[in-house]
Amino acid sequence: MHNTLKKNIHAYLRARKKSGLLRELTPHSIKNNPENLYLNLNDYLQLSKHPLIIQAAQKALEKWGTSSGGSPAVGSYWTIHQALENELKTWCGFKYGLLWNSGYTANKALMSTLPQKGDVVLVDRYIHNSMIIGTQETQAKFIRYHHLDLNHLEDLLRIYTHPDRTVFVVTESVFSMEGDYPDFNQMRLLKERYHFFWIVDEAHALGWYGPKGNGLVAKFGVEKHVDILVATLGKALVSQGAFTLFHDSHLRSYLLNCIPEFIYSTYLTPAVTASSLAAINIIQTEYMKHQPRWLAQTLQLKKRLKHFFPNIPLYDSPIAPLVIGDVKKTLHIAAELAKQHRIYVGAIRPPSVPKGTSRLRLSLHCNIAFDSLAQTLEGFFSSIEVL
Repeated sequence: MHNTLKKNIHAYLRARKKSGLLRELTPHSIKNNPENLYLNLNDYLQLSKHPLIIQAAQKALEKWGTSSGGSPAVGSYWTIHQALENELKTWCGFKYGLLWNSGYTANKALMSTLPQKGDVVLVDRYIHNSMIIGTQETQAKFIRYHHLDLNHLEDLLRIYTHPDRTVFVVTESVFSMEGDYPDFNQMRLLKERYHFFWIVDEAHALGWYGPKGNGLVAKFGVEKHVDILVATLGKALVSQGAFTLFHDSHLRSYLLNCIPEFIYSTYLTPAVTASSLAAINIIQTEYMKHQPRWLAQTLQLKKRLKHFFPNIPLYDSPIAPLVIGDVKKTLHIAAELAKQHRIYVGAIRPPSVPKGTSRLRLSLHCNIAFDSLAQTLEGFFSSIEVL
């Protein structure tokens, strides 16, 4: 390695370590110990070990093999991929679909491709990094509106709406670090008034919300108003990859023809594709009858934790952010929670969240013994200095 490069890398790593921000990979034998409670994973419906999903993946392996074999653009778009696209668009209320290798790839590709010079992209301040990075690769004007502040969004729409430009409005449904979500009915009214191009990332809502587990867009009934819905297959749908859904066939054709990340990547394996197909069916047939229970219990847990964390948003989403503030204190408390109670949570630090807002992020799931967890957390936070 060149000396100058080596020096720069070492200096960067030393600074990260000193500030408590150095990331390291530690192998875990997770999911094999029933005494541990993993609240650092996004398996919201606990389907990753469902026997029917495992069976579907095994059958796909036997039929299709271990790999898709190449890029979808040159022949590795199989009928099983088409079947998943068809299932997703029917489930979520759209006409066309496209699969991607990851949610980050899908978001970045969309936002680096669609906005053109002269366009305006209005994004919620807490939108995912992938969409920010994608938009910054374009020549469009990029503006963040205050988090969930639709009055601020409308002020910007009044300023920038013009027949000679496209205005994009981009939001998550459930925000990954806050666990809150916007008023989609109000956003629909803004869409009808200002005719912007609406993109919604449903990554953390799919499976948890909706009459069929099909997300917040479906729960609010605004499917026809959303231009692109993007979501992951790696959370509630317990496999890997992502998808985008559209109402316009030309959008799908445009993206698959001009996005390098799609054209030049080996496609999703048949096994993960089959896993998500099976998961969609199981969510609708086995899980929706239990949805009211887990939504109510999740909200109640957050209300009980509000005594210790006054700023926790009271939404019935699976994300519970417990803001500590200090980086090293956050890491220490997460380690103590694992040591004392075998409860594993995400210790989220900048740049994933703003400076001064390091937090424990609890990714809840539907099979938690909520009352027992609440008692344990109340006892733990009563005995440890949090803020």
